[in-house]
Amino acid sequence: MTDRRDHNAASPTAPSASGGQGTPRGPIVLAAGGTGGHVVPALAVGEALHARGWDVRLITDARGSALPGDARAWGTEVLDGGRMTGGAVTKALATVKLLRNTARARALFKRLAPALVIGFGGYPALAALLSARTLKIPYMMHEQNAVLGRVNRTMAGGAAAIALSFPDTARVPATAAARTVTTGLPLRRTVLDHARGAASPGGRPERLHLLVVGGSQGARILSTVVPDAIARLTEAERGRLALTQQCRPEDLDRVAERYAGLGLAETPDLARYFTDLPGRMAGADLVIARAGASTVAEIAALGRASVLVPLAIATDDHQSANARALADAGAAQVMTERAFTPEALADHLKAVLAAPERLAAAGAAARAQACPQATDAVADLALRLASMDGTAARGTTAGDKPAREAAKESDQ
Repeated sequence: MTDRRDHNAASPTAPSASGGQGTPRGPIVLAAGGTGGHVVPALAVGEALHARGWDVRLITDARGSALPGDARAWGTEVLDGGRMTGGAVTKALATVKLLRNTARARALFKRLAPALVIGFGGYPALAALLSARTLKIPYMMHEQNAVLGRVNRTMAGGAAAIALSFPDTARVPATAAARTVTTGLPLRRTVLDHARGAASPGGRPERLHLLVVGGSQGARILSTVVPDAIARLTEAERGRLALTQQCRPEDLDRVAERYAGLGLAETPDLARYFTDLPGRMAGADLVIARAGASTVAEIAALGRASVLVPLAIATDDHQSANARALADAGAAQVMTERAFTPEALADHLKAVLAAPERLAAAGAAARAQACPQATDAVADLALRLASMDGTAARGTTAGDKPAREAAKESDQ
């Protein structure tokens, strides 16, 4: 369902930022919650749309606006952050925020007259999609995870299309199934550029490079288990390891002290956040990480072997579902948080140090799961919808639901 023709051509399937009769089109608005898992795919699609001459805007929250990216140049609307989970008071406050956010998004849309709104999940996306639906602005959604998220489930009825990262995504409403398209997860150009030049992992048996990342917010379990696991290796084994690790700010000093004196091949490169993560991942032999959808997609695109530790409290256990895509292909070792112990990780590290060719095989299996055309596929779909008549581009719905009702649904 994707069009591979020249994206610069002004045609019904690859429209320019002007309508078919030369009438200027409104912008395409991207709406994404504040974690990297939602914002990074939105930025990838925004890059592609902007490159084709479209005016692109981003709606997110304070966390999302702080992430590195090009959105500041496009124009960003920062809404209040929040969650629809928790106790009665928390939910009540979240509903008030949602009503306020929806009012702000409606005012913005009345001024901008968007051609299309694209939701990428997360709290700010709910307000944007609600506003689009009540103003009869066509909207589509992208789901990054292998389980359809709460916001996307809530808003599925009125969506013109739902782009999926996984072909067997769970919890898609039966009434919306006909409007789903499997595109894969959009990746930013820097990831794809590094993927083209990435060498096979395990190519230097005398030195293995580990990359440890916990998502945009870090992961304390990785900062605890990984150093203890490496300490359990022999001196010779530790001398073959180079290490790059993301840590939470409060963990940096403790982790650095733990590695001191372990005799690694190089001084560990520790940081709170890596702005050049795709390049670092491309140079790693083994990635130890959470199983957020963007992380899984990047590991696949870059052809890396991995140990994945799904976040146990993730909504609908979606990280476990994400990880299974690589595990079932023989590309990743998946460990639950309970099973992710220093002993278990040390055993795995010993095994790959003894047989580094296993890393190459896992990397090849990961690359076979990649969807390098996902960014263009989502952009193509968005441009087709943006060029359609508004009625044709809107999904079927039983009626517009106010923000209070949508807030209740998103908590289900």
